[in-house]
Amino acid sequence: MKKPIRSHQLFARAQHILPGGVDSPVRAFQAVGGSPLFIRRAAGARIEDVDGNRFIDYVMSWGPLLHGHAPSGLVTAIAVAARRGTSFGAPCALEHELGERVRALMPSMERVRFVSSGTEAAMSAVRVARAFTRRDKIVKFAGCYHGHADGFLVKAGSGATTLGVPTSPGVSKAVAADTLLARYNDLPSVAALCKTHKKTIAAVIVEPIAGNMGVTPPADGFLQGLRELTARHGILLIFDEVISGFRASPGGAQSILGVTPDLTCLGKIIGGGLPVGAYGGRADIMKLVAPAGPVYQAGTLSGNPLAMTAGLWSVKRLTPGLYRNLARRGAMLAAGLADAARAANVPLQVNAHGSMLTPFFTSKPVRDYESALAADTTAYATFFGGMLKRGINPPPSQFEAWFLSAAHTDRDVEQTIVAARAAMKAVKRKAS
Repeated sequence: MKKPIRSHQLFARAQHILPGGVDSPVRAFQAVGGSPLFIRRAAGARIEDVDGNRFIDYVMSWGPLLHGHAPSGLVTAIAVAARRGTSFGAPCALEHELGERVRALMPSMERVRFVSSGTEAAMSAVRVARAFTRRDKIVKFAGCYHGHADGFLVKAGSGATTLGVPTSPGVSKAVAADTLLARYNDLPSVAALCKTHKKTIAAVIVEPIAGNMGVTPPADGFLQGLRELTARHGILLIFDEVISGFRASPGGAQSILGVTPDLTCLGKIIGGGLPVGAYGGRADIMKLVAPAGPVYQAGTLSGNPLAMTAGLWSVKRLTPGLYRNLARRGAMLAAGLADAARAANVPLQVNAHGSMLTPFFTSKPVRDYESALAADTTAYATFFGGMLKRGINPPPSQFEAWFLSAAHTDRDVEQTIVAARAAMKAVKRKAS
């Protein structure tokens, strides 16, 4: 790997205009040390930085690039659409065409509203849930991320049944007090909240396959239990499938896990990685959204023709063969990382689901946020540096998911495993 001289120069310059030099915190490499690489191009499974270094990429724009970077068909479709106009501020047929395809894949989404981000989708779904139930409080799970809206930026108080408290300056205590914290994969923690806050909880929002504490699949019966519990208490169940939607399966996690939520949130994966999101669900709930109903939500770029074109191109290519290959290569990579750690005598747990995985540097199983936090972040930082040095680009944080795409090959995975063997030895040496 060449020294990232140009990247260092650009980062120094960026810090004079962008807060922290970046437009999203994880990009700053603070969790792994050093300064970030500036990327100038990407194609297929690879990215290239401004110094000419090329890497096999497992960030994949944090998940949405299911078909890889800049597939030629998608680029052509976007170019054709752009020549017709980039934004109309008016209805176009592409919106309901994509909406119909989304509903066909996820029948629980009887009505769909397109927005511009996953954050906007989650924020809007909660607003609709509050209006429908005429209740104010929501339940979220420690370690699950639903964007940066005020009500989601909370942490637990003195216990699992306490009100949330802000994790970010600028979030008022009054807003945070309406968010209750439960433990992922722990139904009793949710039941306790329902008992303590009777008839005041509007919704439970959850990642059906957690990805923002690192990949953490649901325990057997957890989601089914949530469905039963919320139905019993008149609470809406919201699935945040910003990560798992279309990646876990064409019908998302809800399809393969057999649990039907009341509302679903989707992210950039429905737009081929372009800025887009969506929320939707039961028709009797979604009829409250303006202009059909009184719950206001709007967006100038919502349903813009570029994002809708990219979405249609992407969802038309969700074939059974695609998912078989993704799952096979995901299992191949997960096994290879685990073998590399064993060979180096490094404690490692690899959580995987289909085409997403996370290697946690810990000897104990990771089932929730608390056990995820037990992972050795210093070891991950050493591992990350070793992988980057050998041409592999993993996420710059222990608590993020790795993503494969249709563009990754067996050879890419094999090369990644070879790099992991060397990087694991570096972890062991540093620990000794």
